[in-house]
Amino acid sequence: MGARTFVVAGGTSGLGLEIARMLTVDHRVFVLGNVADEVAATTSELECAGTTCDVSSYDQVAHALDEVSRRYGAIDGLAHCATMWAGGALEEMSPEMLHKAIDVNVLGTAYLLRETLIRMREHGRGNVVYIGAMAVDKPRPGIPVYRATKNFGKSLVESLAQAEGTSGIKVMQIHPGPMHTRLQERVGAEFLDEVYAEPEQVAREVVRLLLLEPDDLYVSGQEVLRADGRW
Repeated sequence: MGARTFVVAGGTSGLGLEIARMLTVDHRVFVLGNVADEVAATTSELECAGTTCDVSSYDQVAHALDEVSRRYGAIDGLAHCATMWAGGALEEMSPEMLHKAIDVNVLGTAYLLRETLIRMREHGRGNVVYIGAMAVDKPRPGIPVYRATKNFGKSLVESLAQAEGTSGIKVMQIHPGPMHTRLQERVGAEFLDEVYAEPEQVAREVVRLLLLEPDDLYVSGQEVLRADGRW
């Protein structure tokens, strides 16, 4: 298979940017970001396409993926890296922050996967990689809302993968630990473990999964990597 088309949601910084950078070497990449200036800078640097998209808006997600389909036809892969940090005790979080975290991490994930899978099923192939978090594996003080919203994505991916079965569509996930990204800066040093992975290390694994062939004997839905630097 030659050049393919990949969508990278949250592709303007951190892990998403590294994934997009690796893919643009041989493939068509369309990045989604919620800040227009960052989308413009990324598309200029990587010489790829992209658009501003708030994933918590169903209309914006559908419009963005329609644009990808119009430009390139089939969508071969989605790297879903868009997420919102929501740290702090539940009682300390404003209703507005709670609402936004759920909109982005829950509804945004459902919107992206729904619209992507609809388009992939039209062509009978495609790979989806959801970027979760190690926080889903073990309760951790100070992040109840973030953990709950990321657990939604984990559960959704598992169910979707089961539904796809052995079709040409693979729905997968990885759960990175702390990385040197903008999200980690927002998290703060108290959540930075002694061992961490660099974004480019995790990006290589995501790209490997995105490039799997439809008939590769890889189990859709398998939690393929807990990327905490210990591999």
